[in-house]
Amino acid sequence: MLGFHQSLKFLPSPVLGRFMRDVLDANPVQNDKLALCQEAIGYSFHNPRLLQAALTHASSADSRLASNERMEFLGDAVLGLLVCERVYERFPDFLEGDMTRIKSAVVSRRTCAAISRQLGLGSFLIMGKGLSVVPANMLADLYESLVCAVYLDGGLEAARTWVLGHLGEEIDRVAEDTHAGNHKSVLQELAQREYGSTPNYFLMDEKGPEHSKCFKVAAAVGRLTFPGAWGRTKKEAEQKAALNAISWINGGELPYPAD
Repeated sequence: MLGFHQSLKFLPSPVLGRFMRDVLDANPVQNDKLALCQEAIGYSFHNPRLLQAALTHASSADSRLASNERMEFLGDAVLGLLVCERVYERFPDFLEGDMTRIKSAVVSRRTCAAISRQLGLGSFLIMGKGLSVVPANMLADLYESLVCAVYLDGGLEAARTWVLGHLGEEIDRVAEDTHAGNHKSVLQELAQREYGSTPNYFLMDEKGPEHSKCFKVAAAVGRLTFPGAWGRTKKEAEQKAALNAISWINGGELPYPAD
């Protein structure tokens, strides 16, 4: 005698689709869990079955094909594309090696697992009865699966908005760490090539108590003054001001708008 899930594969696709909708609609507990998950991740699915598939671990599925493993595969590719696109557009003067280091850090398993923890995704994972603790590798897989689900549900723009909502600041932080100390050198080379002069930096403003001041610094080349940037130290502000100047010269978006 065929089991319940085995019998489903013999149903015609249209019948199976209607059947699965009826199963989902008839499970109020599962629906509540999906609703809470959507609230937690800040995205409402047009097709909640995609979310359910993304949350289904192999330990609770009849086969690995019925789990979220295939969604992890596509989600990893979409995640990499969106991060690379962001780095490419935001940092026009970064070389390939710099961009690769940023991408590797931002889409790492550690970062994906950390975002899963922040969103509380472990509580929504559908696992087998023998599992009670969600390890870091499963949390990372889960985030990639959700990237895939959002992409399949809303397209690339929806996935871009959702992913960068979590990773936008992380990309900037890693980029700053990766390229720290180089912005001023890059600006010096660029200024000499474009204007025949070297940049200077000057303090525009400062605020905060003595033990926790912030400084606003701007870079200038000749009579041309570029948009300033705030930093926790004058050195940090100079680096950010240099990157603002580089972006302004190249016609790009300011990475550190000061106002």
